[in-house]
Amino acid sequence: MSESSGSGAAPAKAGARDYRLLVPREWFRVDLMQERWRRQLKTFVEKQADGRQVPAELTRNVWATLRNTAEAGLARGAMEFYLLTLSRNGGLPASLLVSLMPPGGTLADPEAFAAWIEAREGDGGRREVGVVGLPAGRAVRVVGPTSLDLHVVLPGGTGYLTLSFSAPVVGMSGPMLRLCEAIAGSLRWVK
Repeated sequence: MSESSGSGAAPAKAGARDYRLLVPREWFRVDLMQERWRRQLKTFVEKQADGRQVPAELTRNVWATLRNTAEAGLARGAMEFYLLTLSRNGGLPASLLVSLMPPGGTLADPEAFAAWIEAREGDGGRREVGVVGLPAGRAVRVVGPTSLDLHVVLPGGTGYLTLSFSAPVVGMSGPMLRLCEAIAGSLRWVK
């Protein structure tokens, strides 16, 4: 496992200087706080296709999807993007997007935030929503067929650090779910 120390500025408003997260070495880190993030992402996609018979169109589609995910994440406070490097077919890898959700319109109470997410899902929601305790604090846990989002309350209750896991190929169950939950369980605040 390698240790990420976050961005250095993320939860500072909340009384913590930073966060630490243990991520397996097989996950490629893209620092979205640096201007070179597109180049890092492109390097990842090229390495995944290198030496494999991956159609150029698939490589372009993966690049475009990952770039769009990173850009959309940046617009919502994303700081880091991790990609699992074990994709055998060159398709979309499992990923983790780490974002800071500032207090703006965010409900600081995890139960109220979970209820808001459930209400937004409507009656046909295919996601399981609940509040769990992590070593770093209380978190709203949202599990879908291919995703796991954990909105961890920042120290002082001033917002959330969001860990958004996605496993488009294998789905979010069994070993992948346990791995993602273990990564989330490693989150610690640095004062």
